[in-house]
Amino acid sequence: MPMPLPAKTALGGLIATALMGATWAATHEEGAAAEQTTDDAYVLADASTVAPRIAGQIAQVLVTDNQAVRKGQLLAVIDDRDFKVALASAQAELHAAQAKADSLRHQLARQNDVIAQAHATTQVDAAAVMLSQANASRYRDLASDGSASRQEQQEATSRLAADEAASRRDSASHGATRAQLPILRAQIEEAQAAVARASAAVDAASLNLSYTQIRAPVDGVIGQRTLRVGNYVQSGTSLMAVVPVALAYIEARYRETQLARIRPGQRATFHLDAAPGITFTGHVESIAPASGASFAGIAPENATGNFTKITQRLAVRIAIDPAQPGLDRLRMGMSVVPTVRTQS
Repeated sequence: MPMPLPAKTALGGLIATALMGATWAATHEEGAAAEQTTDDAYVLADASTVAPRIAGQIAQVLVTDNQAVRKGQLLAVIDDRDFKVALASAQAELHAAQAKADSLRHQLARQNDVIAQAHATTQVDAAAVMLSQANASRYRDLASDGSASRQEQQEATSRLAADEAASRRDSASHGATRAQLPILRAQIEEAQAAVARASAAVDAASLNLSYTQIRAPVDGVIGQRTLRVGNYVQSGTSLMAVVPVALAYIEARYRETQLARIRPGQRATFHLDAAPGITFTGHVESIAPASGASFAGIAPENATGNFTKITQRLAVRIAIDPAQPGLDRLRMGMSVVPTVRTQS
C-alpha cells in the first residue's frame, strides 16, 4: 500500500531535521557556549581525621555524632593517670640533676678558696724554710768553733729537712687543688647536660600528658565517630572526622571539550537537590592539572592499532560564596549541577 503524501512529507521532514542535527553536532564547538553545565559534580570538604598521638583507654567522650564543634574544643579524654606519674618522675629527675649541678658550682666556688689557702700554706712553708736554713747555717758555724753543741747543730739540720719536706708536700697539695679546677668545670658541664636531658624528658612527659586531651583541629561537624568510653586506642587510630562544612567547595568534572573557555575567577551557579528552588553562587577557583585517569594505579596505554578516542573529564574546583541562604543544608558528598558562565 503506497504511503500517503502527508506521511511522506512528515517523514522527509524528520529525516531532514535529523540530518541537520547530526551535522550541527559534528561541526559545533562545545566549548564555545556561554555557559557550561555538568551533572558530574559533588560537594566536598577537606575533612580532618581525629586520631590520638598516644595509646590509652578512653575515659570521656564529650561529643556526639553530627555535632558542630569549634577549633580547640575538647572532644575526648584518655585516662591520664599513667602520664601524670611519668611527668612527676621526670620532674623529680630534673630536680635531682639541678641539685647536683648546683652542688658542683658551689664546689667550684669553694675550690678557689681552697687554692688560696694552699697558696698561703706554701708561703708559710717558704718562710719556715728560710728560717731553718739560717738556723742551720748559724749552728754549723757555732759548732765549728765549739760555741754550740753537736746536738744543737743536728737539731737545726733536722728542722731544715723537715721544713723543706713540708714545703714540697704543701706545694704538691697546692698543685693538686689547682688541677681540680678543670675537673670540676668538666663535671659541671656534664651536670648541665644532665639537667638539659632531664628538662627535655619533662617536656616530653608534659606533651604526652597534654595528648590525653583530644581536641578538634578545625571548626566543623563531627562525623564517622567510632570511639566509645572504655575503648583502648592506639596512636594514629582514626576516632572520628571533623568536616569543615563552612569551607565546603564543589568539584565538578567537565569534559575536556567544555574547558576551552573556562578560566579561574569566572562566576558560577549551582543547584542542590536538598534545597529545591534555591540558586547558589560561586566562582571557579582552579582547574585540575590532569585527568583522573592520569592518577590511576594502572595508567591507560594503547598498545594496539584499534585505538578509540575517549573524551576525558577534568576536575574544576568551584568556591562557594559565603553568607548565602540555604548554605546550612550543604553536606559533603551531595550531588550538584553547576553552571559556569564563560562570557560576561
